[in-house]
Amino acid sequence: MFPIIRTAIESDFDGILTLQSRNLYTNLSLTELAGGFVTTPFTPDLLGQLLAQDGVFIAESECEIVGYLLAGDWKFYAQWEIFRLMISRLPELKFQDRELSVDRTFQHGPICIDVAMRGSSIFPQLFELMRSSFAPKFPIGVTFINKLNQRSFEAHTRKLDLEIIDEFEFNNNSFILWLF
Repeated sequence: MFPIIRTAIESDFDGILTLQSRNLYTNLSLTELAGGFVTTPFTPDLLGQLLAQDGVFIAESECEIVGYLLAGDWKFYAQWEIFRLMISRLPELKFQDRELSVDRTFQHGPICIDVAMRGSSIFPQLFELMRSSFAPKFPIGVTFINKLNQRSFEAHTRKLDLEIIDEFEFNNNSFILWLF
């Protein structure tokens, strides 16, 4: 059965956290990291804060969460240092001749797809649901990818129409900033 793509509800949190744990950077071997990973661990409280912004999207198959995508405003994401760095860089950047600011943009990520479902159409479907949900509030979305996460880079390149507009360094890692 192909997964149902929808906005999450609070009862989905356990499934999201289980999928997160199986794909969290700190829980994977070097070999497993090549298949893709998530770096920011979320808690039920953090998921609840994003849910209040209608920013939690899932793919569900046979009562199991097989994918999720998180999105929210910069006030939420500013609690992490890397996002504060991104916020500071926004005024220096333009997208389609538009200046960027925290009032006109939102952050999406992380996204995680179960290993068995990677390569399917789940990623673009979650992305499109997220984009259409946030478009009325924010005309531009922002995300970043750790250059070490080649699987994520390839998925964003092949499956989505995103524009790379910046690269930056943080904690001895290189990141690419994408806009849509």
